[in-house]
Amino acid sequence: MGKVIAIANQKGGVGKTTTAINLGASLAALEYKTLIIDADPQANATSGIGFDPKQIKNSIYECIIEEAQPQNAVLETDTPNMYLLPAHIDLVGAEIEIINMTDRENMMKKVTNQLVDDFDFIIIDCSPSLGLITVNALTAAHSVIVPVQCEYFALEGLGKLLNTIKIVQSRLNTELDIEGILLTMYDSRLRLSKQVIGEVKTHFQQMVFDTLIHRNIKLSEAPSFGESIIAHDAASTGAQNYLNLAREILEKNGMLKAKEQVNEQ
Repeated sequence: MGKVIAIANQKGGVGKTTTAINLGASLAALEYKTLIIDADPQANATSGIGFDPKQIKNSIYECIIEEAQPQNAVLETDTPNMYLLPAHIDLVGAEIEIINMTDRENMMKKVTNQLVDDFDFIIIDCSPSLGLITVNALTAAHSVIVPVQCEYFALEGLGKLLNTIKIVQSRLNTELDIEGILLTMYDSRLRLSKQVIGEVKTHFQQMVFDTLIHRNIKLSEAPSFGESIIAHDAASTGAQNYLNLAREILEKNGMLKAKEQVNEQ
């Protein structure tokens, strides 16, 4: 059975989609079959991997609202071992459409349950909100990664998100863990970045990933080519950062050594 990881923060511009795409591509490069679920109506993960959301016929919306078979909506990407369950703008209406449904918080879980045995990892890219779709993602997930930007307002709203995670843990998904807090957009030239890192590590200690995601031009331009950073420039700092993050997650979950043993046989 694969591991389902949600990437969530209601604060926008912190690197959620960048992390979803590039962590997924890094895990795929390390030969782990990985599915990215785009659970954001902006569909940035979908376009960032090279698909036009306007051309998408079957998406996560159809799977949640119309109970379409998710296997029929999964798309193969240009990256070996990486797949996408796309989104389009109709997902905006899903929040309203599922509000009166019974078991409304478990609609995403019904989708992931049908896919979890087919992949090593399922990564859910959440929208910048704490709405019902994000709650669905947290209910479906085994763990959550929280990207935090290395800037002044980094901790703003983080308490609210962690409170939401606690509510989901207590009422909807007792198995939900915090995979880690990921510090993004780090600039070693700025004293502020170092201060933010110190503050976050003081507050959250072992919850913070060792890996830092540096500010990187290649990382910013890759989505305009519809590519992950691994496909766009595997030698870049951004690519190395996300490969390191993937290895850290694999090691934390005891999967890196097991995979290596399989490859050696």
